[in-house]
Order: sequence, then structure tokens, then C-alpha cells
Amino acid sequence: MIVGYCVGEISLSELTFISDKMPQVGEYVTVEYDDKKVLGMVESLVRGNDALNIDLHDVGAIQTIARMGKKDYYIKGKVKLLGDVYDNLRLPRSPALPGTPINLADKEILKDVFDVKYPLRLGTLVNQSDVEVNVEANPILNRHLAILAMTGAGKSNTVSVLIDQLLGYNVPVFVFDMHGEYRDAEFPNGEVNLIRPKINPTYMTFYEVKKLVNIPNNAYIQEKHFRRGFRKAKSMVSDGTAHTNNFLQIIYDILDKSSKEEGSDKQIVDVMNKIDDAMDKYDSLFDNNIGNILTNIKVGHVNVLDLSQSDESVGEVLVSHIMRNSLKMRKNAVHNNGKDSLNHPVFYIIEEAHILAPNKRDSTSKHWIQRIAREGRKFGLGLCLVSQSPKTVDHDALSQMNNMIILRLVEPEDQRHVQSASESLSKDLINQLPSLNVGEAIVLGLMTKVPTLVKIDEFKGRRHGGDLNIIEELSNFNKAQIDEIEKQERESLDLGYDY
Repeated sequence: MIVGYCVGEISLSELTFISDKMPQVGEYVTVEYDDKKVLGMVESLVRGNDALNIDLHDVGAIQTIARMGKKDYYIKGKVKLLGDVYDNLRLPRSPALPGTPINLADKEILKDVFDVKYPLRLGTLVNQSDVEVNVEANPILNRHLAILAMTGAGKSNTVSVLIDQLLGYNVPVFVFDMHGEYRDAEFPNGEVNLIRPKINPTYMTFYEVKKLVNIPNNAYIQEKHFRRGFRKAKSMVSDGTAHTNNFLQIIYDILDKSSKEEGSDKQIVDVMNKIDDAMDKYDSLFDNNIGNILTNIKVGHVNVLDLSQSDESVGEVLVSHIMRNSLKMRKNAVHNNGKDSLNHPVFYIIEEAHILAPNKRDSTSKHWIQRIAREGRKFGLGLCLVSQSPKTVDHDALSQMNNMIILRLVEPEDQRHVQSASESLSKDLINQLPSLNVGEAIVLGLMTKVPTLVKIDEFKGRRHGGDLNIIEELSNFNKAQIDEIEKQERESLDLGYDY
């Protein structure tokens, strides 16, 4: 079916067409010339009438022309060229001629485009619900993924669909769950393995704990005292002579005893005060009786670290600790160093990435997320950043995400930030983001042969999340109060009181 004809100057990467029929943005078309059949995607459309140009200011004339010239409208669009279907979607070396017809792409061509070796089904084409959209699994696991959307656009549903598809390949998925959405979820292809947000301090480095206590790098005397307490505390935990499960309390007691034996030392007192502050902040973090947190990961499960009851500072500590240890242990596994190794790949999903990898603030978690984004693919560590505030996600980490699923984004600054982090996101595609409906997404990157407008499948399992029904909750609260008053009145009457 012909949808238009090439006009103007045509390049190797895009063309302009004129039509008297209205195609849809996101539809695929083909252009045949010089023994080529080039696939393209309609990226933008406008409708106009030469007689009703912007310089016409007479309302009466406009009304007359509009009545008389209903058939004089034209449709003008832009097509992004994706590659020759006869040549493995390589871009042609010569452009089409002006006047070349443009046809809607055959369904068989599209099915071939989305036929991949290790498919992950995301949904169907927005404009053709009978064409299934599959993406390739390995580029997601090796080259990372970002899922970005404004609140309420379908981001959590997309994450759930992706997780369930990965479970079909026995992938160990690890979710940093900031809001408790996945802790008791149900997935058709696998089970949830809930992991407590606890760290055994014996698996932490001196520098990790020093940072928690907020001892600056240039505070050499404080660092000396703290290092002495840290080493002794680790020894006491290892041999079982410690009498408390609070690692920081053990260090505090060691320094307190040292201060009393050696005489008052202002630097020791300063360190003790900082430890005291850290105990208030991280009182629920440490557990001397558990093993390395990474040994709890189960292959073929959704391993959920429930951070819904933890504040952001605890979340940052856990993320940086897990990222650092994952990289070290996977390096050991890849280099056949049997000691302290993680013998299987892991795919990490970081919810609320703008909190754990902020764009304009330094944090330890951001440092290690950046490290995994740069180095993880060499050692089987995949990363997925999920955020409803893309402009506040670290640009360096986001630019390492070689695949993107972008749902509705309205704010221009969010759009600019995402475009600057992705080479394959054109201005015309960016302009489509505000018009996407809930559950619709632009999918692009190494996981797909072509940029795609997808209607994401509805997740078939169960999870928490979404907006609260405030009206129903308050109604139930009011009913509970009335029921309680009536109960008290009945009990009073039973006791012989008369109102």
C-alpha cells in the first residue's frame, strides 16, 4: 500500500514525503529503489493546506477556503531510514530518488525484524497489535538497560514484564526494592527470594566503615584511632568474643576502654562521638551472625533486597557494598581464582536510580554503580536503572545504558537529559514522548534491530505498587472509628451505664 512519495533532498539516513493519506507515527514503511528495499519508520507528521498559510489573517476567507478546499490538504512526514532488508539492515550507500513511492512495510518483514535468538517479549507494536515485539536478551544482560518514565506511565509494569521474561532463562535477577513493590510479588516464571537489608561487618572494608562514621581522609590521627578499633573489633567478631551484635558499639567500647586506660585524648573522644552518631543512623544495618549477602542470591529467582523500611543512607551503603563485592567476586570467578568468588552472572535492577546514582551529588553508591556500568559486562554483571526523574540520574551512568525503554516523558529537561545520554534517540522520537499513552514506550538500543514504538504487555503476575485509593482508605478509617464508638457504647450499656 503506497502511503506517499519522496520529496526534496533525500539523505542516506532520512527522507521527507508527501501524502494524501494519513499514516501513523511509529509505523514502518519501505522504499524500493536500485535493487534495495529500505525499511524506515515514520517519525513525524504534519497536515497543511497551501491556501491556508500562516500569513492569511482574514477569518472570513479562512472559513470560505476551509469549506471549499477540504480535498486540498496535504500530509507531510519524515521517515528515519533503518536499513536495507535485503542486506541485514545495513544503511544503503546511495539515496532514493525524489518521487519514489513509499509503502507500508509487510507484516512478514516486521516479524523477521523481531525474530531474535533469545527473545524477551515486551509487547506488540503500538500501530499493529498482531506484530509481536521481541528484544534480544544478551545485549540487555551485557550492555545494560534504562527504564525511564514519568510517574504513572507504566514503569513498574514494564519492570515486572521484563523480570518475568528473564526468569524464563533462569537469570538471577537482583532488585534493590525501594518501596517494597516486589517483596511478596508473584511471577509466572519464577519465585521471589527475599533478602534482608543486613551486612555482616566482617565483609566490609575499613574504608567502607570509615565513611559511615564520617572520618575525613585528612583526619590522620582520628583515622589511626579508628583503624585500631576496627581491626580489634573484626578480630573479636571473628573469634566470637564480642558481646553485642552492633559492630559500631564494639568499636566504641574498644576506644572507650583505650581512652580510660591511656588518659583522655580529644581525638579519641571525637571519633567516639562520630561512632555514636553513626549508631543512631545505622542501628539496623549490621548483623554479625549472617554470611556474605551475595551468597543468598538464588539463580532463577527474583532476589529482592527490601529497602522500604530503610532510609536513603542505609540504601546507599547496601548498594555500594553489594556492587563492590559483586565486581570483586565476579573477577575472581572469571579469572579462576577460586577464593571468594561469585560463580554465576547477576542482573541488577536499581529502582529509584535518581536517589542511588544522583546527577549532582557524590555518593559511594553512585561510584560503584558507575563502575558496574563501565566494567560489569566483562564479568557478567548486568545493570538496569529505573527512574521517574531522568534529569536527576547521573549522566555518566545513564550514558552507559546501551538499551532504553522510555515511556511517557513530558518535562523538557528530562527529555534533553535522556537524549544527551543516548546516541540513537532522535529529536523527532523525543517529540513523541509526551503523546505516548500509559504502557506505550519507545524501545531502542542494541537489544533491538530497529527503534520501536511498543505497547507493553500487561504483567500477568501479582505485585504491590501503584497509587493508593485515598478515598476508600479514609472511608474505612471513618467506619472503623464509628464501629469503635458503637462498641464502647454497647459495653457501657452492658455494665449498666445509661446515656
